[in-house]
Amino acid sequence: MKAARSGTKDGLEKTKLAMIRKVSFLTRKDSAGEVKDDEGYMNVSVCELKHPPPQLCPTPEGLSSLQVVRRLILSSIVQSESSYLNSLRRILQEYQKPLLEPQNCILNPKKVRQTFYRVQEIHQCHSMFQIALASRVAEWDHSEKIGDLFVASFSKSMVLNVYSDYINNFTNAMALIKKACVSKPAFLDFLKKKQASSPDRITLYGLMVKPIQRFPQFILLLQDMLKNTPKSHADRLPLQLALTELETLAEKLNEQKRLADQEAEIQQLAHSMGERNFNKLLNSEQKQLIHCELLIENVYGDKGQVLKSKERKIFLLNDIVICANVNLKGPPDINSLVPVGPKYTVKWCAPLLQTQVVEVGQDSLQSMDRVNSSRHHSSTSSMNGKMFLGPPKLYQELEELQHDLAVVEEVSLLIGTLNGTYQNLNTTVSQDWCLALHRLIRLKEEEIQNANKCRLRLSVPGKPDKCGRPVSIMVVFNTPSPVSKITWVNRLHLAKMAQKQENTPGWECPEEDGKTKAQFSCPLLSCKLPVLSPRTHTLKLEAALHSPFQSSLLGFCTASMSLPQGYLWVAGGGGNSNHGQVEIFSLNRATPRLVKTLPVRSSVLCLEYVKEPCPSTEGKEAEKPQSVAKMGNIICAGLQDGSIHVYSSVNTAVQSLLTMVNPDSCPVRCLRHSLSFLFAGLANGKVAVYPRKTGERLWNPDSCKMVSLGSEPVRTLLTLEDTVWASCANQVTVIQGSSLHIQSFEAHSDPGVTVSHMVRSGGGVWMAFTQGSSLHLFHTETLEQLQEVNISTRTTHLTPGKLRHDINSQNHDEYAESQSTMCGCLYPGQVCVTSLLISQGLMWVGTSQGIILTFPVPTLEGIPKITGKGMTSLNAHCGPVDFLVATSSTLASDLLRRDSIFNGSEEGANAEDGGGKRDTEVQEVGRRVEQDVPRLREEKPKRLLLQYRLHSTCQLPGKLLTAQPEHGGPRSPSDFLEHSPEDGSIYEVSEDPDVWVRGQPVEVGKEGEVRRNRVTSAAVFSGGRGYRRIGQTASADACSDSSENTLMVWQLPLIFSQ
Repeated sequence: MKAARSGTKDGLEKTKLAMIRKVSFLTRKDSAGEVKDDEGYMNVSVCELKHPPPQLCPTPEGLSSLQVVRRLILSSIVQSESSYLNSLRRILQEYQKPLLEPQNCILNPKKVRQTFYRVQEIHQCHSMFQIALASRVAEWDHSEKIGDLFVASFSKSMVLNVYSDYINNFTNAMALIKKACVSKPAFLDFLKKKQASSPDRITLYGLMVKPIQRFPQFILLLQDMLKNTPKSHADRLPLQLALTELETLAEKLNEQKRLADQEAEIQQLAHSMGERNFNKLLNSEQKQLIHCELLIENVYGDKGQVLKSKERKIFLLNDIVICANVNLKGPPDINSLVPVGPKYTVKWCAPLLQTQVVEVGQDSLQSMDRVNSSRHHSSTSSMNGKMFLGPPKLYQELEELQHDLAVVEEVSLLIGTLNGTYQNLNTTVSQDWCLALHRLIRLKEEEIQNANKCRLRLSVPGKPDKCGRPVSIMVVFNTPSPVSKITWVNRLHLAKMAQKQENTPGWECPEEDGKTKAQFSCPLLSCKLPVLSPRTHTLKLEAALHSPFQSSLLGFCTASMSLPQGYLWVAGGGGNSNHGQVEIFSLNRATPRLVKTLPVRSSVLCLEYVKEPCPSTEGKEAEKPQSVAKMGNIICAGLQDGSIHVYSSVNTAVQSLLTMVNPDSCPVRCLRHSLSFLFAGLANGKVAVYPRKTGERLWNPDSCKMVSLGSEPVRTLLTLEDTVWASCANQVTVIQGSSLHIQSFEAHSDPGVTVSHMVRSGGGVWMAFTQGSSLHLFHTETLEQLQEVNISTRTTHLTPGKLRHDINSQNHDEYAESQSTMCGCLYPGQVCVTSLLISQGLMWVGTSQGIILTFPVPTLEGIPKITGKGMTSLNAHCGPVDFLVATSSTLASDLLRRDSIFNGSEEGANAEDGGGKRDTEVQEVGRRVEQDVPRLREEKPKRLLLQYRLHSTCQLPGKLLTAQPEHGGPRSPSDFLEHSPEDGSIYEVSEDPDVWVRGQPVEVGKEGEVRRNRVTSAAVFSGGRGYRRIGQTASADACSDSSENTLMVWQLPLIFSQ
């Protein structure tokens, strides 16, 4: 009324609405949940008589097998939705409604509404969806479409809003329930009675967690439906779009849940402490919870025995590590109804940058194993004047064995000088001694490695001693699994990386409703380094690729902190000279290291990695020549002079395995391969197709076929199953497999624009062009355009001419002019896309101004539409981004095994935890392997034997050794150690002895044991001229030499999957 009297039009309209509805909008709401705007949500009651639940009619005759499977999946969707609606109805009818009745008065109505906030709206959304689902089910045998129904039902903002509100309130609702259970016995009895009377005896918590699990269930069902839908089916594209909508929705809800859980953990920790300053420290906006887990802290005695074990909760925040004691409080009957949070007592906290992970058995960390401390909770023990950490006693035993070996070797040399012949005192016996000690040393090294897998050792700063000198405290934790250990090491490593100046901040993120971004949601700049040698400024970066290499030789912690294993090939050329160059970097450390340079006679324009195909049968593999078996993976390089050089990714000593020249001797602009062919895009608008030689890995240069696409250069190629997409001008041509039939479509309406980049994800292909800042998305099956995005509108830094103001360099201007022809844009006056990449749910876009943007895209089989806002990297190049390369590798699977794989009869490192049963299983598997090896041994090429059979030490653990090579009969691969060609290449090329720890290959038959968990390391490399920080003035730190080729490395968190 006051607003109406003031004469404002808005106030008058509100007053009229209030009078008409007889609702006082000026009245203060009671509950926190009711304060939120409820407009758009109508209370709709669904009558089951008028709208019966969906029901499939009997299966008609004559259906194909795929149609039958699709009907079964549809039936599962119907049953799942019916069960979900029933759970929501039970929450409303059996819990909310009785608690709101005036005669009960068990809980305050305000708290009841807060507890069940948005359940009614979620029920209404799914009631309407069930009505539409019933209609679609009734006509299923005629239309067989359901994807569009999911898109129409769950793409509305209302669905996201109600589920977001519910998830954000979930933690608060659980807290209200827990508090009411403790303070109001009547409420606790009410919950018990409801659970006892229900047919499935599910708790209230079990019912209320179902909305959080709903969309992942939908995604699984739609994935099954899409898998059984033919490509020509009318429901194919709608199903892919539905998967995209549901995945996007689920990701947003997961992020909401993550933020709510993080806030709850921090609040629980803050409420458990009495110090106000510490509470202020935790509640600071800069504090983000990165990782927390319940671990077991062990205190060891002098002989390495466990004196005490205690549960601790470890919290890793963005700049501090906290260790807290866990005190579970609350009656057991409450815990059965709803999870009760623990109470924490802080034991210690340490700055992140002063917290170090210490591994046992590494020479470089030996000095760190000896620490002085008198703290009672430190896991240190004293022995012979040295300070050791319980398990590091194994390292002391290893040193003793190494000392004994040195002595025995000296004795062996003295025995060799004897003139007489004596029983049991000859060279053969002394060699037996040495080999036995070598065997024990290898067993001890393996035991140390296994001890490291589930033990997290942290060196944290303690109180200074009486002299004021700093003291380090060593604490040892047992992790639930090797994956947990790897997670902690990786998160600590990335959290420290996030504290670097270039990562604070590293990306400009859009503000989304004031929500805090996850600590590792933005890639972290790991390092930057020069490439193609500073002396070769005239060379231009052209291409790069990752040659993955999985090895069990990498140390446990080193593997979790290093870049994806393998090698990075960087190629370039051009400039003032006609020669080219390829540089190979080892990625087996946290920073790439140049290990080899290959000079090439002409500029290298493109690279292609060809993985060694898996043999279909053992017989076919045995028939292959020995040279083919040794070849491994190969790398193809397309040159300016029209030749294609084929290299081995393993044996880099060989200059080239094969050289092919296309009939027109035209520059090779791009390369792609399929199972049977190698495709080369040429500068004259043709595609050269090379078939494989019969029974060989390499291609036949004499059987080259030419496919003409036009007069413009073929800029890019893309392999999709049995087809290859090739771009020429504004047209994209689809080349069909071995038949080489072509089908073309127009990717851009302007004939003067050329398709420069194509990347595929799920059921779509994103394309970039030589002019303009737009990206187009096309469907892989219907070839229709689905989306267009203009990247220049997504950030304020992509403005014409901005780079010229930021960088004042003559070299840069000359370089920009030289790039105008290659980029096809009026640089720097026009913004265009110069590189494109999709990796790990992000689309990376490199621009002509050196700025890199990322956009979130779905990772499932749906359509990779851009739905979120982009992020802009504040670390940029001074010139165009020449390439973006994704690298990923799976950690060696034996790193994830808890028990020893060196020998089945050896006692595992976890024997103290009851590992005897696992050791017995390993012995049985080992026997089965030994029985199956003779027939496999014949197919393997002969290599150096490093392990022998010894009769005088048969009582020692492990397989028997000998000083004499065994003659006659094939031997088991498990009876000797051998270097594969890849291993030899590692020692030849990488030369990283300080990071390599001797490991063992996975034995035949044990692959299933090590595939329970899959850990993938991922990073992205960008190449361009120079380095600069956006938003900073040109200085020595903010901007490097703009004429120097620079490689920037972004590291991503480890990815865990089954």
